[in-house]
Amino acid sequence: MNGKAFWSLDPQALLQELQCGPNGLCRAEASERLTHYGPNTVRPRSSYGTVLILLNQFRSPVTLLLIVAALLSFALRDTTDATIILVIILFSSLLGFWQEKGASKAVDELLKLVQIRCSVQRDGKVLDIPVEQVVPGDLVELNAGDIIPADALVLDSKNLFVDEAAFTGETLPVEKSRGVTAADSPVSARCNAVFMGSHVISGTASILVARTGRSTEFGRISMEMGNRNPETDFEKGIRQFGYLLMQITLILVVIIFAVNVQLNKPVLDSMLFSLALAVGLTPQLLPAIISINLSTGARRMARENVIVKRLSSIENLGSMDILCTDKTGTVTEGRVRVRAALDAEGNPSEDVLRKAWLNAILQKGFTNPIDDAITQSYHAMPAGDLLDEVPYDFIRKRLTVLVRTENGPLAVSKGAFKQIVQVCDRVAYGGSLRPMQDVAEALQQRYASLSAEGLRVIAVACKETEQQKFSMEDERDMVFTGFLTLYDPPKQGIERTLSELNGLGVTLKMITGDNKDVARSLGSMIGMDQPRILTGGELQQMNKDALVQRAPGTDIFAEVEPNQKEQIIRALQKAGYVVGFMGDGINDAPALQAADVGISVDTAVDVAKEAADIVLLSQSLDVLGTGIRSGRITFANTMKYIFMATSANFGNMFSMAGISLFLPYLPLLPKQILLTNIMTDIPEMTIATDKVDAEQTRLPQKWDIRFIRRFMITFGLISSVFDYLTFALLLWVLRGDEKNFQTGWFTESVISASLIVLVVRTRMAVFQSRPSLPLALATLAIVLLTLLLPFSPFAGIMGFRPLPPVFYGWILLIVFAYILSAEWVKHRFYKKIKKGMKTDHTPY
Repeated sequence: MNGKAFWSLDPQALLQELQCGPNGLCRAEASERLTHYGPNTVRPRSSYGTVLILLNQFRSPVTLLLIVAALLSFALRDTTDATIILVIILFSSLLGFWQEKGASKAVDELLKLVQIRCSVQRDGKVLDIPVEQVVPGDLVELNAGDIIPADALVLDSKNLFVDEAAFTGETLPVEKSRGVTAADSPVSARCNAVFMGSHVISGTASILVARTGRSTEFGRISMEMGNRNPETDFEKGIRQFGYLLMQITLILVVIIFAVNVQLNKPVLDSMLFSLALAVGLTPQLLPAIISINLSTGARRMARENVIVKRLSSIENLGSMDILCTDKTGTVTEGRVRVRAALDAEGNPSEDVLRKAWLNAILQKGFTNPIDDAITQSYHAMPAGDLLDEVPYDFIRKRLTVLVRTENGPLAVSKGAFKQIVQVCDRVAYGGSLRPMQDVAEALQQRYASLSAEGLRVIAVACKETEQQKFSMEDERDMVFTGFLTLYDPPKQGIERTLSELNGLGVTLKMITGDNKDVARSLGSMIGMDQPRILTGGELQQMNKDALVQRAPGTDIFAEVEPNQKEQIIRALQKAGYVVGFMGDGINDAPALQAADVGISVDTAVDVAKEAADIVLLSQSLDVLGTGIRSGRITFANTMKYIFMATSANFGNMFSMAGISLFLPYLPLLPKQILLTNIMTDIPEMTIATDKVDAEQTRLPQKWDIRFIRRFMITFGLISSVFDYLTFALLLWVLRGDEKNFQTGWFTESVISASLIVLVVRTRMAVFQSRPSLPLALATLAIVLLTLLLPFSPFAGIMGFRPLPPVFYGWILLIVFAYILSAEWVKHRFYKKIKKGMKTDHTPY
């Protein structure tokens, strides 16, 4: 069906075209089609995925240039050094590949926990399967909140309204029904078809899948757009950091190469030396380290029932300083209970409760806490036959069922007070039916009084009729029957949880459709002293700039329309905040996508889970607090690698660049520089396991390229000071030749770069903050390997030779002095940074 306009066919013709029947496909046929068409996703799992991860390890231009230079060495018969250089590059790349591959596999396993699923008919039975397994010819059942899993033809529907904003830009839901449209009609006019990437706002339907995966409209658009997610703040920081290193590297390479050639050193050796210096300065394993840290963070968060769908959102979670959330299930217990059923005069009424129960138990739209509470609060004989239904939607804000009773068909509506009053012309009041205008003011006062008690109030209305069908247009001339009051108590310990979030530098803001009296009452219960409230009506009167000024100081946004949630998120972002949004409803998807980090729960509707970056397996702010800490730990460990790599690498490369101008030989051979780089990287690959000081998780963390530059220069220069002391020792005290100098410099460089990791990994003193066991063992192993290498069989190949014992005593003294100096400078550095801080964020 890839090339055919399936919307121009009637259902029977499409069934024949797809060779399927009214009972769906059999499982064997579905399996064959899945093999033929591939997984139903716009990003299918490619068999080349592993190869691409491997090739990505070689994408650095400097690495590619070094490979070319090594191949040139082969051509000039310098095979030994060229082979060693290629082996080291290959080993480094395979190390990064192994780590990234493992990280990718771990994340795939976690994502299986929050797969989007749908209901399909197979062998005449309704099965619940992952959407990736849907194939052309499948019959899929849709309900409110469901993701449309593929491009499909509507076979049958009831008040089906779909959000197709992703295709048409139209924010209002579009009604879909069975029919035939012209083959050349645009997407917006195909009222008999539904498309992957949209979702059901209200109603039910049975659809026949015609296209899946990249053959869908959504797949085509995704491929045209490159299918990239918006860049996160952390990703922007990594990119800026890359630009900084490129600038420094380019300057170093050009200057060092030119000067060495000018000093009549061999051109090829000078080129290899310059390129090796560039590789030494570049933190080659940064992509692998980031992947390892993120996947480790994702696994850590999974143990706390927090599933990360988009790894880069972990850093955003650590940077978040405002969390917007609905109240139900997060601030409150999420278990709605019926307090009372009252008639229009405010008296207890079983008739009102029974009518509300009929409406709740017969509706087929979607399961929701209010209807669950109503059905559990009333027990009666069978409700009767459902004749018709007008499902709930977020525009009408009411739900109507038409039920057969002993006295004939009865339409029962329940919903928001204002929306029910709009369709009523009479009120059951004082034992008779009175015109709405006579008692409207009394009803409004009663509604306001009940809301002020912190109760959620919905209204109930009914209408006797002879109709066997009922539509939105029939929702008129109804009788207002009474009120149903519900309550959802605050979670136990929510005040402590909110205090904990505040302690983490995260401010909670409630966004709710409830009226301001209910919202104010709940705010007071959870410790919001005189909460500042902004209503949806007031928001409509504001321009964007005014909202940007007002939103940060508002505690509760009440009576908010669904489309206003995204406006609030955007305004807070424009005001300079990193905003999280927690939602689980049909109308929360735009806000979840707009937020810096979208958070949903496993029990949310499909569209909310699909739009979210993070899914909680427990609907609790407690678990979110744990997730925020995990995000900050991941962020901090990633930054540790950058600090380590930039400070040690920059210092060493700067030192080598300088001393090379005065030596008649290269201070380190290209292969020795590459070996230095890989040996100092090995301990840093365990950084994901490292402990993070509590001080570093206390506040939101922000990427700060100026801070990194300052750190790199400060600690790089300290490293260079002791490097030049080592040079002086080797040249003027030990008076070694070329091999002695290179062996001694290699030994001091690797040992100092490995041990400095223990200093820069923490803002505290080394003895106050212990590293993780893997990091400590890896560091110790590299130090021992460095000391043994000149005495090993590989020493000659690498250009090393054993040094006199007195050298190791001097090196020990220099390294010890370096560590003490770095500790003292670190203390002064952070003290000055802390004194100059003007924000509530941890700078990086």
